[in-house]
Amino acid sequence: MGSFALETDSNGRKHAIEPCLHPCPIERGMRILGGKWKGSILWHLKDGPVRFNDLARQLSGASKKMVSQRLQEMTDVGLVKRRVLSTKPIAVTYEITDFGRTALGFLEALKEWAEKHQL
Repeated sequence: MGSFALETDSNGRKHAIEPCLHPCPIERGMRILGGKWKGSILWHLKDGPVRFNDLARQLSGASKKMVSQRLQEMTDVGLVKRRVLSTKPIAVTYEITDFGRTALGFLEALKEWAEKHQL
């Protein structure tokens, strides 16, 4: 991200000099990982595949509907992959992809930052 500068016109209104015309890298990243529960889901998948119900239990406070929606979004962008184990009864696992693993470094940094500042 470049420097940010403003100028004031003759009417006293401020305008950005060279404003961003496209989403910046932070915005693009937040579009992929910024939804509530997405970081936590990736974190819980880091050690191997997890069945849907077990994952939902680990995310106390998130409804199964919310977990399902986030997993679908994350599957669509390639952060996780879904595997059907059986259809009757339905049994599904989710696993982090190589692309999803690329986010673990900054999720670890975020975790450490939150712990350091007692957030």
